[in-house]
Amino acid sequence: MAKNLHISYLLDFYSGLLTEKQREVMNYYYNDDLSLGEIAANEGITRQGVRDSIKRAETQLMELESQLGLVRRFREIHSGLEQICEAAARIQEYNGKYVYSAEMQKDTEEILRTAQQLLYEQEE
Repeated sequence: MAKNLHISYLLDFYSGLLTEKQREVMNYYYNDDLSLGEIAANEGITRQGVRDSIKRAETQLMELESQLGLVRRFREIHSGLEQICEAAARIQEYNGKYVYSAEMQKDTEEILRTAQQLLYEQEE
């Protein structure tokens, strides 16, 4: 399952660099969850041809990620933004319990709002 999710991420980032036929086959296989036989019937090719096309596209996607690292960077940024949100929430909690500062409250709200907006935009 993790590999399928990884390939789905790679498709999200790099599908435009595949041929139209590769995109169709990969979309059928990974997004529509069709079997090799179903894809072969849809495309008028053999199951082996579908399998070969999928393997070539997977290899191409992994090579692109190895060279460009967009998915890795996306995940790092996403994780960092989540950590920023958690830290800002802890600061707000501390501020509310111990030393209330309206300025600190305002700043942490801005940090949270900005980080959450960036997280939301990343997921689209």
